[in-house]
Amino acid sequence: MGKAKTKKQGKNWKKFWKLGVDDFNTQFFGISKDAELTATEGYHIYNLNDLAHKYGTPLQVVFPFIIEDRLKDLIGYFQAYMKIYGYKGKFFYHYPMKVNQNKEFILPLLSEGANLEATSANELWIVKKLWEEEKFNSKIRVLCNGPKTDQYLDLIEELRGKGMNIVPILESMEEVERLSKYRGDIGVRVDLNVKTDSHWDKKFDRFGLSEKDALGLSKMKNLKIMHYHMGSQIKTQKSIFEGVRYGFGLYTELQKTHPNLDTMDIGGGFGVPYEKKKFYTAKGVSSKIIKMLKGMADKAGIKHPNLVVEWGQYVVAPAEITIYKVLYKKIIPKANAKAWYIVDGSFMNDLKDTWAIHQKYHTIPVNNMQDPLKTAWLAGSTCDSDDKYTAGGNYILLPKLKEGQDQLVAILDTGAYQDGLASHHCLLSAPMKIVAQDGTIKIVRKRENAEAIGKLFGWNGDHK
Repeated sequence: MGKAKTKKQGKNWKKFWKLGVDDFNTQFFGISKDAELTATEGYHIYNLNDLAHKYGTPLQVVFPFIIEDRLKDLIGYFQAYMKIYGYKGKFFYHYPMKVNQNKEFILPLLSEGANLEATSANELWIVKKLWEEEKFNSKIRVLCNGPKTDQYLDLIEELRGKGMNIVPILESMEEVERLSKYRGDIGVRVDLNVKTDSHWDKKFDRFGLSEKDALGLSKMKNLKIMHYHMGSQIKTQKSIFEGVRYGFGLYTELQKTHPNLDTMDIGGGFGVPYEKKKFYTAKGVSSKIIKMLKGMADKAGIKHPNLVVEWGQYVVAPAEITIYKVLYKKIIPKANAKAWYIVDGSFMNDLKDTWAIHQKYHTIPVNNMQDPLKTAWLAGSTCDSDDKYTAGGNYILLPKLKEGQDQLVAILDTGAYQDGLASHHCLLSAPMKIVAQDGTIKIVRKRENAEAIGKLFGWNGDHK
């Protein structure tokens, strides 16, 4: 009995909660001696329980150092394997701004060597603002994807006229005429006839030119980039490699008509191990991509193409966590979970992908991390049956609630897409947002009150 008890007391709770693991993107997270969730930046340690009690919940915590670390590693992988395999092309990382347009995400990326990818006139407006504030180097290249409105095209031409490296990517035949006289590099997006295992249903794709239309384009001396996009949250590395292999074949065909074509942009979609299970890694995939491209280019007798990746979700998702407080519980008579834990925020509002695409997230307690556990489902504070998180109908393990003591819950990997998709269903406030960097805390979004949210819906004091 004594041995069994000792073994139980010595349980590795850090391992149990899957923290401190590079392949799970939790290498910066751990557990304090008081069984509370921590994040470590060099010699700085942030106690998430303390932060949640100081600033209140719901709370989003952003860690720019994680963004910087992940981008440095990613660029390093590709550059290292290019050197190892004798690859002569160059590598460029382009951050797709749609993943998270917040300043506290974009500025750290730029400081670590990221280029950008915009999909709308308003995203390109951010680039213009950075340029005007002298926070933007003219060497930074901006790829412009998405359907081009007149406003979007005008801004593209305006910024190119200022000497910025703006590269519009042809999305449709209608854009060809307007961009035929563009004084700068351009690219073309092609809808590859390749299926992928991802969140994105590629059966019907409205993006880019068909392969036939792309190959039928008249010679363009300034066509430099061939771009394709395979999907979002690609589940297997096999799908990534199939896209590279097929895309390279199209690249060689396009190059026959457009001799200055020298860059392949393989788009985004690189997955994140949200469920903290075995997953492919950027290190392994980057090695295979470079080896594959070199072999195909050498066999075809052409120069090694420059390579662009737009892996946004991979870089920024782990850099933010969202914390809620459990308000109370409701017993569930017959289900995989024993109780609903009602939280003080909304999944429909704050983490829209929980119900929009049924995304599963790594969900762990912020405090009482060594306490006895209970199977639970989480429910938000809106009057909507969809405002819940059940881990896909399975269950979440969380500490049993103690009377008179708050229980906090953290959702990891919430840095991608959720802010841009957020809403105010039931007029609930967005979480307060703080940035933890260099051992200090900065509030970047205050907690909204009823008046601030009401103004968004026309309640600005004039009720006539």
